[in-house]
Amino acid sequence: MTFNGTWKADRSDNYVKFMEQMGINIMKRKLAEHDNLKMTIEQTGDNFHIKESSTFRTKDIDFTLGVLFDYSLADGTEVSGTWEMEGDMLKGKFTRKDNSKVLTTTRALVGGELVQSYNYEGVDAKRIFKKQ
Repeated sequence: MTFNGTWKADRSDNYVKFMEQMGINIMKRKLAEHDNLKMTIEQTGDNFHIKESSTFRTKDIDFTLGVLFDYSLADGTEVSGTWEMEGDMLKGKFTRKDNSKVLTTTRALVGGELVQSYNYEGVDAKRIFKKQ
């Protein structure tokens, strides 16, 4: 499976502006810039198990492609949505529970790196992960 493995955050593009647009306060934005996020992804068919570990939390996430699930972002924002596979790209669409605004995200392998892209209210950002 394409995404299987352990991935460590290496760099980001416009991530602070994205977090600002999401309404994340300055203290949490500063912490998130240096969270040392690591994701271990295990895919079996349409089922995914992801373990996120960072300086601040460890969280296990289980989801099935196309099936609605609830998720709590690192800052505590609650969302509900789905992941879909389009070719070799994972596409997620999540609706915030507090204001019903939509966050979209994709995961794709680009040049051996995992690129996670985000869009919220017109602001785009990326986090790039290297395989461990």
